Amino acid sequence: MTDINEQRKKVEELKRKILEQKKKDNTGLQSSSRTDQIANEEKKLTEETKKHAEEVQRQIELASQQIEEETRRQEEEEKRKKGVPKAAQNGQAQPTVPVACLQAYAQALKFAWSDGVLSRDEKALLMIIQKSMGISAQEHTSLEQEAQLEIYLQAIVDSWKNGSITPQDFDRLDVLREKFNISAEEHMRLEKQVRQEILRQH
Repeated sequence: MTDINEQRKKVEELKRKILEQKKKDNTGLQSSSRTDQIANEEKKLTEETKKHAEEVQRQIELASQQIEEETRRQEEEEKRKKGVPKAAQNGQAQPTVPVACLQAYAQALKFAWSDGVLSRDEKALLMIIQKSMGISAQEHTSLEQEAQLEIYLQAIVDSWKNGSITPQDFDRLDVLREKFNISAEEHMRLEKQVRQEILRQH
């Protein structure tokens, strides 16, 4: 349990660093001119990002190994309690990724996609996490779709919280719908669900 909590702390730290990176990126976009000083700062930032990515990879690999070892110990303990013969144990399929790892990765995905944009650095960090935790491409796709759907649903809730939707809200939802490949039918279903919930609360 301590290992799982440690893994969650590392994911929270990763979120914080991604948020800091986003703020730095936004600050850079607001600058109207590119001076030598800014170019040097960007070079330094790139080097720091690379070092950070390497450090994140080391931390996540260590945490992932700890979780896998703990999960293995728990599984072996459960098998001993149930009295399953060793030969039968060897023939049983083992779970691919611990649930704690999938939950942590889902949180990282949701945070990275929270503004509807996935930067190059965020994509690189997510790939590091995915590889180090042994998450398959299919699991990644499924978790990413769930995270995007949650973000989109929250955006609809925020748009309708005052009982009506503004043109700005429409524009934001259109951008997210295009980014997340959400169909018009799915949008209508989610929006209807949100409006019914709002009506029940009033």
